[in-house]
Amino acid sequence: MKIEDLTIATAHELLLNRAVSAVELCELALARSTAVEPQVNAFLHIDAEDARRQAEAADARIAAGTAQPLTGIPLAIKDVLCTRGMATTCGSHMLAGWKPPYDATAVAKLRAAGAVLLGKTNMDEFAMGSSTENSAYQVTCNPWDTTRVPGGSSGGSAVAVAAGEVLGALGTDTGGSIRQPAALSGVTGFKPTYGRVSRYGVVAFASSLDQVGPLAHTAHDCAILLEAIAGADPHDGTAANLSVPHYAAQLDGTMRGLRIGVPSEYFVEGMEPGVASAIRAALDTLHDLGAELVDVSLPYTKYALPVYYIVAPAEASANLARFNGVRYGLHVDGEDGWDEMERTRGRGFGPEVRRRIMLGTYALSSGYYDAYYRRAQQVRTLIRRDFQAAFEQVDVLAAATTPTVAFPIGAKIDDPLAMYLNDVLTLPASLAGLPGLAMRCGTSQDLPVGLQLIGKPFAETDVLRVADAYQRATNWHTLQPPL
Repeated sequence: MKIEDLTIATAHELLLNRAVSAVELCELALARSTAVEPQVNAFLHIDAEDARRQAEAADARIAAGTAQPLTGIPLAIKDVLCTRGMATTCGSHMLAGWKPPYDATAVAKLRAAGAVLLGKTNMDEFAMGSSTENSAYQVTCNPWDTTRVPGGSSGGSAVAVAAGEVLGALGTDTGGSIRQPAALSGVTGFKPTYGRVSRYGVVAFASSLDQVGPLAHTAHDCAILLEAIAGADPHDGTAANLSVPHYAAQLDGTMRGLRIGVPSEYFVEGMEPGVASAIRAALDTLHDLGAELVDVSLPYTKYALPVYYIVAPAEASANLARFNGVRYGLHVDGEDGWDEMERTRGRGFGPEVRRRIMLGTYALSSGYYDAYYRRAQQVRTLIRRDFQAAFEQVDVLAAATTPTVAFPIGAKIDDPLAMYLNDVLTLPASLAGLPGLAMRCGTSQDLPVGLQLIGKPFAETDVLRVADAYQRATNWHTLQPPL
């Protein structure tokens, strides 16, 4: 038995039938990680002994007949989510060695479900990046071609799944940081509606945008993970007080009767021909499966990039002000308090984080707030209204996730604008707070191409239904990288 051949759903059945134990599954995951980590660098930290203890506890739950769908399932956690007693660095020297005294709500819910958490995955520093090259510790490599990036900022989580080290992982998505690496690494990634999952215990980047979500091999597995972590939370006032649907139970393999909108604006200038071809073929498959395709327009899409890079850095500049070398994290001595703070932040933050803090501080500064931040928020409202108008005609939107396949490591790291443009298709849904899923739908240049599905607020089930039906009819999600 190979762990890379399993899904969460199939592993759950094997555990219930006693064909494998949670301890054996954990050992498979640890052995796979030992074998492939030197090639991909997905993890920043693996705690093998703690994982074995969790697996033993999971076996006891299974024997007692109290197993849940995630009991005994090996998972990974993006290093931006707090994990009690386990280092949480956010991929930054600023938090090197910091161990939180509590779990993020999403992590606590996975523990309560009996999942086996192997460790923490690499990421762009403080979730700021699109390639996982901005980590202060290591560069994560795409398992389909280790000379290329896996996407970011949840690149470590995407690769841990794609490389078969775990069966699922948590990431966070602020402007595309689950969907983009899922697409480039050939897995399924789901950003829920803003507020569907608690942000408590997530080290904040942009508080009006950040959202926790799952990455896995299939939409069905994402549904299982989402159901486990979603719901209201007294620790987070932005977590919606809504009941959580039984997502997986509603996936019947059909999408007949659903209307799927195809926004013309998402076939952007500069999109690689191979990507466009794979997306059009996927749309044809959706039509063949019974969905009605409808052309729609989202005219304010073109403003999403500049709006995002005002709103998100502005919020980041405020959120990251807490890292001043006084209460926790890195501290560098200086001549006085101001000098210490300057030295600490200068040494602790990498170049991309410093760049975004400066952008955000400028946008919020006296005399520029109205010209930049306020205007960006007004255009953000127009982007949201575009989606509202489109969803009066359709149930789900379908488009490319990225305009290109995974690019070579180092190709864009010194060109911030080129790097930012890689998120041009994921930013609009983030600004509108909508649920979005990315999954593999083809190949170009021997690399994965990702289809993006966007749904109405809190209509995650519609998105998952389309993705699940597509994956039952195709085999793109079953392909494995040549590791």
